[in-house]
Amino acid sequence: MSIQSMTGFAERSFAGPTLRVKVGIKSLNHRFFDWSYKGAPLGEVENRLRVLCQAKISRGRIEAVLDVDSLDPSSWEVRINEALLEKILGSLRRTSSRLGRDITFSVENLFRIPQLTELRRKAFNSEEKAFLESCFLRTLEPLVRARAAEGRKTAAQIQVHLRNVRSALGRVEKLAVRQPKAVQTRLRKKMKDVNGNSPASQNRLDEEVAYLTQRYDVAEEMQRLRSHLDAARDLLARPGAEPAGKMLDFIAQELTREANTLNSKSQDIEMTRQGLLIKNEVESIRQQVQNLE
Repeated sequence: MSIQSMTGFAERSFAGPTLRVKVGIKSLNHRFFDWSYKGAPLGEVENRLRVLCQAKISRGRIEAVLDVDSLDPSSWEVRINEALLEKILGSLRRTSSRLGRDITFSVENLFRIPQLTELRRKAFNSEEKAFLESCFLRTLEPLVRARAAEGRKTAAQIQVHLRNVRSALGRVEKLAVRQPKAVQTRLRKKMKDVNGNSPASQNRLDEEVAYLTQRYDVAEEMQRLRSHLDAARDLLARPGAEPAGKMLDFIAQELTREANTLNSKSQDIEMTRQGLLIKNEVESIRQQVQNLE
C-alpha cells in the first residue's frame, strides 16, 4: 500500500436511463474509518457504498453526498389518506352550505395538508442499484488518486525532516565525545574552590566524575534515535499492507521522547542547540503524519 493522505475531495455528475446522479465525496483526518452519508435516501444501497469505500480507504472520515433525480415518472408513487380527505371534503361542504357559497382549494393546497398525501420514490431496481454503485466508484477513484498524490508529497517532506534530524544527530555524536571531559573540568574547578587539592577531595572528584559521566552519557539515546530514523525511512520507502500513518505517528512520538532525554542530559550549549533542532524537526514530522492514512 502506498503512502496516502487522509484529505481529499471529488465530485462528479452522471446521467443514466432512469436516474440523474451527482456524487460528492470528502475525506478528512480521523483515527479510524468513519463513514457519514448525507443525501437522498438510498436504503440498502448506502451500506453497499460504505463497503465499497472501505475497500479503498482504510482510515479517515468520509463524508458522502448523493443527489438523485428520477427521470422516469413511474418511479414515483403517490399515496392519499382517503379517510382524512373525505372528512376534509365533508367539512368543506357543510361550511359551503352554511355560508351559501362554494369553498374550493387547489391540488397544490392538497399536498400542503399534513398527513394527507405522501409522495415517495419506489425502491431502486437492480439496474439502478448497479448504476448508483458505479457512479460512486467512478467518483471515489479520483479521490483515492488525489490522496495518493498528496501522500507522496507529504512523505517527501517527512524524508527531508528525517535527513535533518540525522545530520543534527551526527553533530551531537561529535559533541558528546567531549562532554565527559567538560564535566570533569567543571567539577574539578568547583571542588577546588570548595576543598582545595586534598587527597579526600581528589577521591571524591573521581567518584563524582564517574557518576556524572554515566548520568550524562547519551550513547543509548543516540542509538535509539538512529534506530527510529531507520524505521521511519524504511516505512516511507517500502510501505507494507497496512496504512503507514499510525506507525509513523508512533515513531515520531518515540523520536520526541529520545530528543527530550538527550536535551536533559546535555551539558554543552551547542549540544543543546542541536537537540532543540532535532525536536523542532520531529515536531514537524508529527504534524505531517497526522494527515497520513
